[in-house]
Amino acid sequence: MTFVDRLIIGFDKGLRTVLAPADARRPTPGDGTQSSSLSTEEKLEAARLMRVNHSGEVCAQALYQGQALTARNAVIQEALRTAASEEIDHLAWCETRINELDGRKSLLNPFWYSASFAFGAFSGLLGDRWNLAFLVETERQVEGHLEGHLDRLSSGDQRTRAIVEQMKLDEASHAQTATDHGAAVLPLPIRLAMKLTSRVMTRTAYWV
Repeated sequence: MTFVDRLIIGFDKGLRTVLAPADARRPTPGDGTQSSSLSTEEKLEAARLMRVNHSGEVCAQALYQGQALTARNAVIQEALRTAASEEIDHLAWCETRINELDGRKSLLNPFWYSASFAFGAFSGLLGDRWNLAFLVETERQVEGHLEGHLDRLSSGDQRTRAIVEQMKLDEASHAQTATDHGAAVLPLPIRLAMKLTSRVMTRTAYWV
């Protein structure tokens, strides 16, 4: 497959990610669980947190597609595409729960996707070890965000908590896969810069 072919496919997937509902391959975690009645405030907080998570998954899709576009090793390209495919489930789960909570997705998702795709493509140009290093750090930061969301969600909201817990497990698995493929370790200043950027995105998506 040529670079132009991969670029066209990436553009198509970007449109689908931002504009079309995602189709999950796995059942939504928490199906059949009995959640206690949530107050208006608890529902609003859960909807906002799931909006943040949905935007994070939009970024993840873009990052993976951008990285796969410029990755040099065919095995790593395939690993990135596989991870992106698995995380489509997360997009679908988040959107499902947002709808159940009468919430909405972030209005800035097209911007999140474009910025993350560009960052992913840039990281791929640095070489496969550094490409994977950015992936590992991204997944670890997402895992930390999800842990924080579990602390903020109502203990009675078993449906949302089940989704977040499964997403957290998947993110850890993807980070380990990248490590197993030979990811380098990013310097501390870059990790801190990524953390700051992630904080801006999550706080903005919480409201917008």
